[in-house]
Amino acid sequence: MNIWLITVGEPLPIDIGNQRLYRTGILAKMLGENGHNVTWWTSSVNHMTKKQRSSKNTGTNLNDKYQIKIIYSIIYKKNISLSRIINHYLTAKKFAKWASQEQTPDIILCSFPTLSLSAEAVRFGKLKNIPVVLDIRDLWPDIFVGLVPVWAKKWARLVLNPAFRFSRLACKNANAIFGITPAFVDWGISRGERQKCALDRDFPLAYSDTTPGQDSKQEAKAFWFQKGLRSDNSDFNVCFFGTIGQQFELGTVIKAAKIVQSHNKHIKFILCGTGDKLAFYENMASDCFNIVFPGWVQSHHIWTLMRLSCIGLAPYHSSEDFMKSLPNKSLEYLSAGLPIVSSLKGTLQELLEDNNCGITYENGNEEQLAEILFSLYEKPEILRTMSENAFALYQERFVAEKVYSDMIDHLELICKEYKRSGGK
Repeated sequence: MNIWLITVGEPLPIDIGNQRLYRTGILAKMLGENGHNVTWWTSSVNHMTKKQRSSKNTGTNLNDKYQIKIIYSIIYKKNISLSRIINHYLTAKKFAKWASQEQTPDIILCSFPTLSLSAEAVRFGKLKNIPVVLDIRDLWPDIFVGLVPVWAKKWARLVLNPAFRFSRLACKNANAIFGITPAFVDWGISRGERQKCALDRDFPLAYSDTTPGQDSKQEAKAFWFQKGLRSDNSDFNVCFFGTIGQQFELGTVIKAAKIVQSHNKHIKFILCGTGDKLAFYENMASDCFNIVFPGWVQSHHIWTLMRLSCIGLAPYHSSEDFMKSLPNKSLEYLSAGLPIVSSLKGTLQELLEDNNCGITYENGNEEQLAEILFSLYEKPEILRTMSENAFALYQERFVAEKVYSDMIDHLELICKEYKRSGGK
């Protein structure tokens, strides 16, 4: 199977540093190992660091089965910005031009969003008689309407009308809809005004728990020791890692940390990541001696931090898209046997309750968050049970090698069905 993967926003295996691969990165590696020819189309802009990978269109061969095509486009510094919209538009147009010059694949798997790139991928598939599968990961552009006040929603929909049109076209004309949860698949079916078929299927985000090498583990332990963390697990560490921006209620976490500090509890908060609001939160936490902001950290740092921690934090806003989702961060916590303390209602809350591996607090309620942490701090037997349940749940449902092996099998099935039906 010759497959194209189209995804921007994920780390690449060729990026500088010890990269933690996400959904497309893991899937691409597994496809190549299974004998398939893989081309990953992506952007020159590293979404994590907001830096350019290249100053021009660039192709890189990792091996004879796996290549990465980097599409040059303009830089953007903020996730919600005009420059990012322009970046997405130019990336889609340059993909269409470049793709027309390449040998056509047997199938295309395109991550949704971005909207314009998804629409171009589907258009290209129709033109070349190639099946295109959309992998729904975020509910664009609906989530942006949710960010504005009620009185402005009508105008927001008007402004975003081209984006809604792109999303309808992509979902309507895709040959199959994948999604990270059943609700995401249903959203794509509804947006495309189509009937659900056997080829439409959900595949959760999954995590590959690869143990770092001995040298990397030693370096990571030294790194965290310099940040004030002990290597003997004697501290009650609460960890978080992610983009420090609008989607997380870190203000509530910082207020809870201040409550914890006032009670002289030995609970430490390690909040990893960079983003638009990092400086704001660092200033807010300037008088908190129990908060560490280490900035952006590499995969072996994350692996080690999770094993030095007692709790994983998921302080999401309970927006419609996140409530239908199972965020990747939560699955990483489960892989290390970390109970999750979350503010996210919906799918994640149900998962934590059904499997007794975490607790959900009310959005914006720092006192409730502090009380939950106090309770788990003082009841290690409950924490231990939740930890065992968390790891068992990960092994049962979210091991990347299992989830993405099933996805590969399903992509092969779609290819066979498409050829059998003569491209109909």
